[in-house]
Amino acid sequence: MQKSVAELLLSDQFLHDFQIKGWVRTFRANRFIALNDGSTINNIQCVVDFENLDEAILKRITTGAAVSIKGTLVESQGKGQRVEINVNEIEILGDSNPEEFPIQPKKHSFEFLRENAHLRVRTNTFSAVMRLRSALSFAVHKYFTENGFYNFHAPIITGSDAEGAGEMFRVTTMHPENPPKDENGKVDYSKDFFGKETYLTVSGQLEAETYAMALGKVYTFGPTFRAENSNTTRHLAEFWMIEPEVAFMDLDGNMDLAEDFIKSVIKYVLANCKDDLEFLNERFVKEESTKPQLQRSEMSLLEKLNFVVDNNFKRVSYTEAIDILRNCKPNKKKKFQYIINEWGADLQSEHERYLVEKHYKCPVILFDYPANIKAFYMRLNDDGKTVRAMDVLFPGIGEIVGGAQREERFDVLVEKMKALDIDEKELWWYLDLRKFGTAVHSGFGLGFERLVQFTTGMGNIRDVIPFPRTPQNAEF
Repeated sequence: MQKSVAELLLSDQFLHDFQIKGWVRTFRANRFIALNDGSTINNIQCVVDFENLDEAILKRITTGAAVSIKGTLVESQGKGQRVEINVNEIEILGDSNPEEFPIQPKKHSFEFLRENAHLRVRTNTFSAVMRLRSALSFAVHKYFTENGFYNFHAPIITGSDAEGAGEMFRVTTMHPENPPKDENGKVDYSKDFFGKETYLTVSGQLEAETYAMALGKVYTFGPTFRAENSNTTRHLAEFWMIEPEVAFMDLDGNMDLAEDFIKSVIKYVLANCKDDLEFLNERFVKEESTKPQLQRSEMSLLEKLNFVVDNNFKRVSYTEAIDILRNCKPNKKKKFQYIINEWGADLQSEHERYLVEKHYKCPVILFDYPANIKAFYMRLNDDGKTVRAMDVLFPGIGEIVGGAQREERFDVLVEKMKALDIDEKELWWYLDLRKFGTAVHSGFGLGFERLVQFTTGMGNIRDVIPFPRTPQNAEF
């Protein structure tokens, strides 16, 4: 009977024969094979009686080799494992040359592993991260399904820039060296495949709003793209976004939804990914211990996750937050890289983390931001200078969710678009929502990789997506 490593490690069917297939992690003393098949971070020890095994087979049991083992499950006589397999028969399914296989059983730098991203998931760290990523993905769909949301597939190719940032990848079939030109000598996009300029989407929000205004509650969970030439540990050119949109929900309801959603998915992995989280927690603590004292996290990974789950999120207006930051010691002593001098400043990660980790000591939701630092579609408040925006701030990472109550008033939205020189003809369909049965509605966006990064404790966002796409890097 074939079983996975995870199943056998939990099994009590001693003296039963099983078949198991996986990859060799280590082979010690021509006797002990540490075998892993990806089902768990833990290996199962397979004990070989080398006297009964062909020497040619023994030489082929190397790190990275794929093998099929038939043997008997027994209680382990050694330390470090509860059960092990006494090998009766072994077959080499795929050889691995130890002189060429790059993922040897030793510590590798993350930079080296990114260069071997096709193989890095065979390490403990990346297998744990990717199993957690899968569990988080399931938890996202589970939460929304159980709460009456419909999954909406937003288009990947779009003619609109939802964020207004202009950092978009162009989609075209025109010849790069000889595109058709108009009478003014400019590229004639009417001759392109779609008859207009088109791009890879930066957000499915605008399209999701159209479906929320018919189905009530929808969410997107798909790839998005941003051509921001940034080589930081927080940015990717291709990433996945979770974007719920809900009709008849105001900003308070939006904040309730964001808090409940995040707590739910983190609770799910705490309950269902214990082995991987314990391993990543140990890795996180060791990693933090190598940093200068002032840069170390005050909490372990598991403490941070429970910090989010166990605390109510503090709701604070942007104006109140600015007063706190302006008068805090790090600002007055110029310890912040970006000094807060006046209302209207765009908050940086250092400010967001101060509010969460030092001042309130709990997750924070900031709301009612200045209109001039937020997107055009956010609902203008009665004061005429702030909008019904909200950001959820976490320890160690700062902003993790950004959202808003949408501007449902036709005239106000048109005026905002004019002020920002946004072409009404390009978004005529978006304006139609404000003409035919308009209503209060809200939503938010959560970068999935940011959530995975927080949950796994990884320091670089490139290490929480299978194949990172960044400036000058589209390998694999």
